[in-house]
Amino acid sequence: MAAEGDNRTVHLVSQEGEQFDVSLEVAKMSELVKTMFDDEQADDEVQEIPLPNVKTAILAKIIEFAEHYKTDPMTEIEKPLKSANMNEIVQEWYANFVNVDQEVLFELILAANYMDIKPLLEITCATVASMIKGKTPEDIRQHFNIVNDFTPAEEAQVREENKWCEEA
Repeated sequence: MAAEGDNRTVHLVSQEGEQFDVSLEVAKMSELVKTMFDDEQADDEVQEIPLPNVKTAILAKIIEFAEHYKTDPMTEIEKPLKSANMNEIVQEWYANFVNVDQEVLFELILAANYMDIKPLLEITCATVASMIKGKTPEDIRQHFNIVNDFTPAEEAQVREENKWCEEA
């Protein structure tokens, strides 16, 4: 059994079956991988960790994030967000990392949650929060293509029950 900070690697396997050879230190950023890794296995054996809920393209981005995070940790995200501009919240590399299509962003959120990678989950959720910040419900629906299924009477009732939110 090797010590922490060793140079062992693991094979992370995506939903499509593609393998990524990743350093154990980087892979263990995921609490899921950390619990699945068998520390009792011989040091010269490379373990394979299946991640059936993570697509290949998303796993590649997660590994990119984790490798960068190990060398340059992200600054803590202040809550509530002080700005809708991610460049004012985190370092430029991280702001650029989450500057992706909505579909990719939401897949990153799902994968970060599944793999239990707290910093990645924080920045992706903060990015969605920054997209919502300062917008009306109608703007949010339009931005995220959400259909309003409330009748005008139901919507009026919800607004009345939650008017304290808009007063703050």
